[in-house]
Amino acid sequence: LINPEIEFLTSDMEKGWEGCLSVPGLRGAVPRVTALRYRGQTLSGNTIERVARGFHARVVQHECDHLDGILYPQRMDDLTELIFETEAKAWAAARRPEPAEETEEEKADA
Repeated sequence: LINPEIEFLTSDMEKGWEGCLSVPGLRGAVPRVTALRYRGQTLSGNTIERVARGFHARVVQHECDHLDGILYPQRMDDLTELIFETEAKAWAAARRPEPAEETEEEKADA
């Protein structure tokens, strides 16, 4: 996408965890607009326009920030939510539910 332009379609913001190869080994909770329209040109000069919501909208904002020299920690509103990737993995593993035990009926069906 060449010369992207973004138009926010809502003021609704949602925090989500982001990482980036420009900031290796870290993850941060970043507030982003949940819906937007973006437009730009392809390599052949054709204009494209898309609406993005959710994760797609988050990625578009993240990548366009790079073009403006902004990294995701600069968008964070609470730097206590900037953590090492190893901590993020441990945190997620600790909250993963234990697998349910198989019932006698399920064991008999196996």
